[in-house]
Amino acid sequence: MAKNFTAIDDLVKKYKKENNAVSMPKEAEPVRAEKFEIKEVVEHKVEEEVRPFISPRHDTIELPPDLKKMGLQSTSSTQFSSYQNIKLPIPDEKVVVGLHAPITSSFRWLATFAVYLLATVHLGLKVVHGKVIRVLRS
Repeated sequence: MAKNFTAIDDLVKKYKKENNAVSMPKEAEPVRAEKFEIKEVVEHKVEEEVRPFISPRHDTIELPPDLKKMGLQSTSSTQFSSYQNIKLPIPDEKVVVGLHAPITSSFRWLATFAVYLLATVHLGLKVVHGKVIRVLRS
C-alpha cells in the first residue's frame, strides 16, 4: 500500500529543539526561589536626638555652565540605603493554610494579603511533598 502523507518528522524535531530552551513543560519541577528579599523604598529618617544638631542640604551640586556644555552631569548619591526589608506577617506554611480558611475569617484575609505581597515581587507559594516553597512566577 502506498503512503498518502508527507513525513513531517524533521519539522517536529526542529520545533521541539527550538521550543525546549524557551518554555518548560507543565510537568517540569518548579524553580525554587532562593532567599528573595522583599524590599520597599523608604526615605532615611533622622533620629530625634540628632535632629537639633544637623541641617538638611541638597545632594546635587550645581555645575558651572561651561562644564554642562562639555556634557558633564551632576549625580546625587546617598550614603543610606533607600530600601527596607519586608517580612510577611505569617510564615509561608500558615499562608497556605489560611487560604483555605472560611471567607469570614480574618486569618483568610491576612493570608490573602501575604499572597498579594509575594505577587508584587513575582513570587508564589507551592506545596511540594508536604513542604511549602516559594516559586518564581512570570
